[in-house]
Amino acid sequence: MSEQENTYSFFMPGKTISGLGSSNAVPDAIKSLGGTKPLIVTDKGIVKAGIVKLITDKLDAAGTSYAVFDETVPNPRDNNVADGVDFYKNNGCDSLITLGGGSAHDCGKAIGLVVLNGGRIHDYEGVNKSTKDFLPFVAVNTTSGTGSEMTRFTIITDMSRLVKMAIVDWRITANIAINDPLLMVSMPPALTAATGMDALTHAVEAYVSIAATPTTDAAAIQAFKLIFKHLRRAVANGQDLVAREGMCHAEYLAGVAFNNAGLGYVHAMAHQLGGFYDLPHGECNAVLLPHVSRFNLIACVDRFADMAEYFGENTDGLSKRDAADLALKAINKLATDVGIPANLVELGKRYGKDVKASDIPTMTANAQKDVCGFNNPRRASDQDIANLYTAAL
Repeated sequence: MSEQENTYSFFMPGKTISGLGSSNAVPDAIKSLGGTKPLIVTDKGIVKAGIVKLITDKLDAAGTSYAVFDETVPNPRDNNVADGVDFYKNNGCDSLITLGGGSAHDCGKAIGLVVLNGGRIHDYEGVNKSTKDFLPFVAVNTTSGTGSEMTRFTIITDMSRLVKMAIVDWRITANIAINDPLLMVSMPPALTAATGMDALTHAVEAYVSIAATPTTDAAAIQAFKLIFKHLRRAVANGQDLVAREGMCHAEYLAGVAFNNAGLGYVHAMAHQLGGFYDLPHGECNAVLLPHVSRFNLIACVDRFADMAEYFGENTDGLSKRDAADLALKAINKLATDVGIPANLVELGKRYGKDVKASDIPTMTANAQKDVCGFNNPRRASDQDIANLYTAAL
């Protein structure tokens, strides 16, 4: 069996603890895994929001030692990982708690890989490159989008190449993932929107993947329903705990779907935008998703037609193609409603970045090498990928 075929063989995450107040389980969770001094990998924004203290207070009350590494940045970098490895060793840690969104989880996974296996994080780009069992690992989520708290993916930027390295390894999945909506109520609307659209992209790409199965379909379909029911509400009112909890379940189910069925060209292309311009991953996905979906339509029109129904659209009397078009319109409408920029130039301006057509050839070449594109339902030439970037520009 080829490496590509092995990449997404069916794999379930470890234990999940979800619901209001579920973060109270952190001390018992790490203790149950044999951890006595975890490294908490997080970022300064989570520290400033007071969320780190909520967790460390629980660890203090339980008499559990810990060290806090808060140097993670959005689109975590190879140097963040190297610094984290040194910090882990210098503080005598023996386990891992990641606290945050995808950046914290990805950075923590990468730190653990290097701590146990040696070398540099670059050595693990690709599929199943590690040889040592992972650290005791608890992932505590503060966003509802990336799915990184329960997947075997970590995405790290190689700063020398300005490329996001896709690292896929079954050993790095958290033993226990915790999704507590109470940790998410302070998430601002823009981040709520970006992470929610990231979850939608995971579900869409998994549903049309050539590796989709009835099991991954079930997870993706339920994610569709929950996202279209709850994302607008969560963006409108972050204190809406029903919407927050709904999005917790949605992003987790989308994670189950893509952890097994894989992703597609949206992610392969978005990774290049993150590597080149340090743009937020969820918003890159959201801008690219309609364009790549339109490209994929002829390969799986039935699947997009079904999506329209799961999105809550009325498809009575419509042809498969018209229903599929309705699904694409629904994706666009959701993105617009939650404030996603209309194109890549607008997205760049939002963050003070100049997204340039002259970078498209390099990004295209790198996207074609990205492992996330392997299971896309329609094969794309270099010109196809370049055209998609241009259309999204």
